[in-house]
Order: sequence, then C-alpha cells, then structure tokens
Amino acid sequence: MKDIYLKQLTVLLKQARPRLAVTHRLEFKNVFGAVGGYVNGRIFISCGTFGIALRLPQETLGTLFREKDVKHLKYFPKGHIKKEYAVLPKRILNNRAQFKKLVDISIV
Repeated sequence: MKDIYLKQLTVLLKQARPRLAVTHRLEFKNVFGAVGGYVNGRIFISCGTFGIALRLPQETLGTLFREKDVKHLKYFPKGHIKKEYAVLPKRILNNRAQFKKLVDISIV
C-alpha cells in the first residue's frame, strides 16, 4: 500500500471524522495503484496521484462539478472516468466543515 496516500487519508479523516474508525468498520486497500478507504465493506474515498476523491451521489456530484476546480476521477491518464467520484481541490479539503459534510454523505 502506498504509505504516503494512506497517511494523507488517515490525517484528513481524523480531522473530519475523528471517531469514524470507532463507529464504523474502516479499512484501507490498494485500488489501481492508489489507496481506497472502505466503510463497512463499501469504498467511499480514494487517494492517489490524482489527489483525494470521494464517492458521492449524483445530485451532490452535479453541484460540485459546477465548480471549475473539482475534477472527475481517472486512476490512469487514459483510463475511464469513474462517474461516481469527484476529485476535491485543496480549498475543499482544507475547509473542515465542507469536507466533513461530504464525507458524511459519502459514507451513507
């Protein structure tokens, strides 16, 4: 597992949801050269060379993709777009309240 990606995810998730590993079954696995975070067996977050991506419902993605700096997830440059994910810019990752809200939506 890519240690740097795992560290990024754990730091971000501890800031946003400090008790996530207590309230849910949280685990991390390799996903196409990236690290995926799983809650109760379902992937909800991914971290790799692309940055941090959350798996979100279509209505949330529609709102996020109106913002210029939110990107679609592709694990490889010429790979398929993962339509259920949004790669989040640093401004959202650094906004604890907004990031927490998106994590909460993602883990449902």
